[in-house]
Amino acid sequence: MSLVDLLPKLQELSRADQLRVIEFLASELFKKETISLLEDGRTYEIRSPYDAFEAADVLGKMLEEDKVNQDA
Repeated sequence: MSLVDLLPKLQELSRADQLRVIEFLASELFKKETISLLEDGRTYEIRSPYDAFEAADVLGKMLEEDKVNQDA
C-alpha cells in the first residue's frame, strides 16, 4: 500500500486510533534508531548519581538558596 492510498484511510480513523498510529510509528522509529546506535558486544558507560558528592553538595546549596528566597 502506498502513502497516497494510506493517508485517506488514516483520516477516516477515530482520534484515538490516530493517536495509536502516531505512538506506533514513533515507537518503530525509536527502535530503529536505538538499534543502529548500539553495537553488539560493546560495553557502554552508564552515568549514575552514586558517589556524586560534589553534585549533591551543589544541589543542596541550590535548594537552600531557593528556600531562603521563598521565605523572604
